[in-house]
Amino acid sequence: MVQVANLVYKPARAITQNIHHYIAGLESAVLNGQATAKVMDTLKQKGFMPDVVIGHAGWGETLYVKDVFPDTKLINYFEFFYHANGADTDFDPEFSNTLDDVLRIRTKNSINLLSLHASDAGVSPTQWQKSLYPSEYQSKISVIHEGVNTDIAKPNSKAAFTLPNGQKLTAKDKVVTYVARNLEPYRGFHQFMRALPEICQRQPDCHVLIVGGDEVSYGRKPDGGLSYREKLMQEMSFDQSRVHFLGRLPYADYLSVLQISSAHVYLTVPFVLSWSLLEAMAVECVVIASNTAPVSEVISSENGLLVDFFSPREIAEKVDEALTNPAKFALMRQNARKTVIKNYNVQQSVQQYQHLLETLI
Repeated sequence: MVQVANLVYKPARAITQNIHHYIAGLESAVLNGQATAKVMDTLKQKGFMPDVVIGHAGWGETLYVKDVFPDTKLINYFEFFYHANGADTDFDPEFSNTLDDVLRIRTKNSINLLSLHASDAGVSPTQWQKSLYPSEYQSKISVIHEGVNTDIAKPNSKAAFTLPNGQKLTAKDKVVTYVARNLEPYRGFHQFMRALPEICQRQPDCHVLIVGGDEVSYGRKPDGGLSYREKLMQEMSFDQSRVHFLGRLPYADYLSVLQISSAHVYLTVPFVLSWSLLEAMAVECVVIASNTAPVSEVISSENGLLVDFFSPREIAEKVDEALTNPAKFALMRQNARKTVIKNYNVQQSVQQYQHLLETLI
């Protein structure tokens, strides 16, 4: 049996009030790194010398690993290198960059660059996310997705989900699903909402299940004090009795939503790939996904349907097709799961990490 000790660090203080907003994230990372270094130094004084340290490069915890343990191998998880052009922030014209955004984004990569320099090796989850990093560092980075558990995320013909009003839905019903940690434009929530009137009109007996919170994980907050959900509910008109906002769900309930889905919509600006896409594929959803990076790295015509992020009509048309002729997509559903089992299974990811460790140590 492997024993794991959980040691908690605590930053010495909060970030400075009124600090320049370009470097607020850097100061937070330095505070995290400093606190982590003190915990590591305590271990070192007790004679502990790790073979390898693995961490996420984004929030500073690994900034000073090499200063405490200079001979220890350091593997950093490199999730996203920020760009003012050609990736997430300038993709949607509704949310264009200002000059201040451009300057802030360049400064934001300071943590990434310090971490790249210190690392012996790095990991990125997709080829596209790796490609965002400066070319002089890419040789350090292996592409290893952390994977999803396909023994848990799998089809279940007996799955059911009970709505807040008591109505029970199963895979025999027409169910459209959309999932995001938070309902926000980075995950195409505004485009999905704009597709809903036509979806509801084309499929008058369908139910739409929307999973996600009202906070903002990525991008800017909406103006006016309302959430994006509240703003878009004011903008759009559709049969609200068939559109169900479920908030955040326990994992088992979330899986049940996917398992009864007739058509699952996944939209994103070019950004970090969501686990929910892979889990939807693993349970054999008909996935209707935006033709954006890195989604197009995973979805092909064999295992899903790619649509224009900016076309609510195309989204509605594909949803309508999936609900009207479900038998047509039986093979596509199976191929979706096969893709995840082959390329994004957590067991495979563990083996890839083991190989990386054996190479380094």
